[in-house]
Amino acid sequence: MWGYADVGADIYVALGLVIGAAQGAAPLAFALAGLVYIMIGLAFTELASSYPVAGGGQYYSLRGLGDFSGFLAGSALLLDYTIDIALFATASTGYLNFFLPYFGITLAKFAVNIGPFHNVNLLWLIETMVMIIFLGWLNVRGIRGSSKMNEVIGLMDLVMEMSIVTFGFILAWRPELLMDQWKHQFPSTKQFMYGFSLAIISFVGLESISQAAQETRRPATVIPRTSLALIFTVFILAVSFSTVGLGILPWQEFRVHESDPVAYLASHIPYLGIIAGPFAAFLGATILFISCNTGVMGDSRLIYSMSHFKLVSKWFSHVHPKYHTPSNAIIGFGWVGLVLTTIAFLTPRVLDTLANLYAFGATFGYMLVFISLIRLRFLDPYSPRPYRVPLNIKWHRRKDGVVIQIPILGFIGFIGVASIFSTVVITHQIGRIVGPLWLLICLAYYVVYRRRNKMPVFRSSPRDWEQEQIDVLTSAEEYKSLEEYKQALVQRDKKRGVKSRWEEKA
Repeated sequence: MWGYADVGADIYVALGLVIGAAQGAAPLAFALAGLVYIMIGLAFTELASSYPVAGGGQYYSLRGLGDFSGFLAGSALLLDYTIDIALFATASTGYLNFFLPYFGITLAKFAVNIGPFHNVNLLWLIETMVMIIFLGWLNVRGIRGSSKMNEVIGLMDLVMEMSIVTFGFILAWRPELLMDQWKHQFPSTKQFMYGFSLAIISFVGLESISQAAQETRRPATVIPRTSLALIFTVFILAVSFSTVGLGILPWQEFRVHESDPVAYLASHIPYLGIIAGPFAAFLGATILFISCNTGVMGDSRLIYSMSHFKLVSKWFSHVHPKYHTPSNAIIGFGWVGLVLTTIAFLTPRVLDTLANLYAFGATFGYMLVFISLIRLRFLDPYSPRPYRVPLNIKWHRRKDGVVIQIPILGFIGFIGVASIFSTVVITHQIGRIVGPLWLLICLAYYVVYRRRNKMPVFRSSPRDWEQEQIDVLTSAEEYKSLEEYKQALVQRDKKRGVKSRWEEKA
């Protein structure tokens, strides 16, 4: 439910954006992006269960590709987590604004023109900034939402989403409306690709499970079971929402209500809409608030990990003397989130702008994750893998006699994510400008930092990954995997004709 509270929230943001872009072909856009997401999920499942360490994609890239790639992946994830703060805070307050008409207030009244910027909604902007500042204050003080609360809200949301889909199909769905929009309102190729690339944000958030792997007991068992259940639940719901939605309402209405699409859809279910609409809006605001908090915690946890591996300055891992929290990271990236939020509100469509950047950071990081998955199969064939992605080809490496499992699905997944990334760059004007600019700024900082500290820029600092893996497995209480790993290292050293430092410890 912790994972679902993060990933499951994405449909509240993506539904209106994707349907507004892909129009009558929205179910197809969700389905194609979902297939790529399934492969991403399987890759994360293998890596998180094999290397149960906080850091997610940044750690896998560091481990498999070296310091420079690890920093690149970390930079992309920092963009994602920071956009996470802005996007989900904006979406959360958007769902709260669903209730404004009940008080005789319309959000449009607060839209003003500021110089060359038109229809800037000051009320929505202020609400969002207050939420971001509040979450930053909470996290500096070390007050976090309990895991139990995440479980309860996640379960309630899962039941609500399943209920909307089920009763929507039973009471209101008109297949002729769906087919009419598919036939007569199918988008142009460019417009469909735009919607397809946005659909990937429906499935972003698997990092939350990999980030939690280090805090999970027996991750070899728990992580695969959790991830696989989450992957297919979210995929089914995302495709179902778009299918039932276009069978109840024309796509134009979702575009108008892209700030609260799930609540708007729920309010149009006969007999139940009067209750389901407000409840879905409240639940959407709540679960998006939790996801926004995930961004705040994700930024601080990720930058702390990068500081530990000397990819960024220790300043970012500074711990508050009273509250014992990484206050510099929380406040610093909180300010970045506020700036990005303000800039997004100056654009014609705030949620679309933030989703552009979100898709850029996610797909860039996922490409590096797939490369790391493939590279680690060759570089580290000795680590036990409690779960392997399907479709593997065995290859006997002659120089040491090791059997390498070549992940065919890893190559297919990389091609799929690369296609989405290319589509983001081609069709998202803001994404192709701000995304690369973010990476360039981060790279400039990295070069200066590494040179000042007399560390290589494009090469990696020496690291004892074998000892690191032993410490990780010991901390995770994966004693069976630990013994298998030590024995594999001993056998490798015997074949090389050298005394193994792990023989007495195996």
